[in-house]
Amino acid sequence: MEEFVEEAQQIDSQEEQQQAVEEKETADVLAEQEAQVTEAPAEEAAPEEGEAASAENLEDIEQKRSIVNNDAEKHRRLRDELNAQTKEWKAKRDALNGRVRELVGEAGKCREERDSFNQKVRETKVVRDEWNQKVSALKEQISALRPERGPEDKGEPSVKQLKKQLQDLEYTQQTKSLGKDKENEIVKQISVLAHQIDEKEKTLEANGEVKEVIQQLRDAKVQAEACHHQVSEYAEQAQSAHDKMLKLYEEADALRKEADAAQAKFVECKQAADEEHRKHIEQIKSVHEMDKDVAGIRNKKYAVKKKRVDAESKKEAKEIFDRFKAGEKLSTEDLMMLQKSGYL
Repeated sequence: MEEFVEEAQQIDSQEEQQQAVEEKETADVLAEQEAQVTEAPAEEAAPEEGEAASAENLEDIEQKRSIVNNDAEKHRRLRDELNAQTKEWKAKRDALNGRVRELVGEAGKCREERDSFNQKVRETKVVRDEWNQKVSALKEQISALRPERGPEDKGEPSVKQLKKQLQDLEYTQQTKSLGKDKENEIVKQISVLAHQIDEKEKTLEANGEVKEVIQQLRDAKVQAEACHHQVSEYAEQAQSAHDKMLKLYEEADALRKEADAAQAKFVECKQAADEEHRKHIEQIKSVHEMDKDVAGIRNKKYAVKKKRVDAESKKEAKEIFDRFKAGEKLSTEDLMMLQKSGYL
C-alpha cells in the first residue's frame, strides 16, 4: 500500500512535467505560425492575369478558409472541453490518493498499537506462567507438609478421595436424568461430602506451617488469575487494533481502485485532448496558408489595378502635354497632372 502511494506521487510529478513541456511546444508552434503569416511575402501580380479569374479564385479560397477555420474552432472547443475533464479526473484522482495516504497512515498507527499490545501479552504471559509455576510448587509443598490421613482419620477416606467422590456426584447430577427421590439423595450426599471436606481442611490448616503455605498458595492463585485476566484484555485490544487495521487497509484498497479508474479516465481524456489539439493545429496551419494565398491574390489585384491607373494617368498626362505644346492654356489641375507624371 505504501509503495502504491509513492508510485502515485511519482506519476503526478511526471505528468506535471510532461504537461509543461506540451504547453511550451504548443506555444512555440503557434508563435512560429504567427510569424510565418506576418512575414509572408506579397507576390507581384502579372498585369495580364484577368481580374475576374482572381476574384473567383479569391472567393473560393475565402469560402474554403471559412470552412477550415470553423473546423479548427470545433477542434479547439473539443480540446478545451477534454482538458477541463482531464483536470476534473486529475483532481478526483489526487483527492482519492490523498485519502489513501491518510488511511494507510491510520492503518500504520493501528499496526503499531497492535504490536505493542501483542508485546504486552507476551510479557504478561511470562509473569503469569511464573505465578502458575509457584502455585504448582506450593501445592506440592502442602502435600508434603500434611499427610493424606491423620491418626484420627484411620478407616476414613482422605480429602483427596472425598473431593473425587464429590466431583463424581456433581457430574452425575449435571449430566443424567434423575427422578425426584434420586435427585434429593444426590443433593444430600453432595452437602455431606462438602461439609466433611471443609472440616478436614480446617483440621489440616490448624497446623501453623501448613496454614502459612496455604495462604501463600491463595495469594499466588490470585496473582496468576490477575495476570491471566490482563493477558486476555491485552489480547482483545490487540485483536481490536488488528481488525481496525485490516478495515482501514480494505478501505484504502477500494479507494486505490477508484483512483486507478480515475487515472485511466485522466489518461483517456488527455490523449483525446492531445488529438483534438493536433487537429486544431493542423487546421490553423491550413488557415494561415490560405491567408497567405489570399494576401498574394489581393496584392496581384492591387498591382493590376495600379498598373491600369498608372497607364490611364500617363495617357491623360500625354494628352494634356500635347495641348500644352499646341499653345493651349492649361488649368491648375492640368499643370498638377503634368507635374505628377514627370512632364514638368
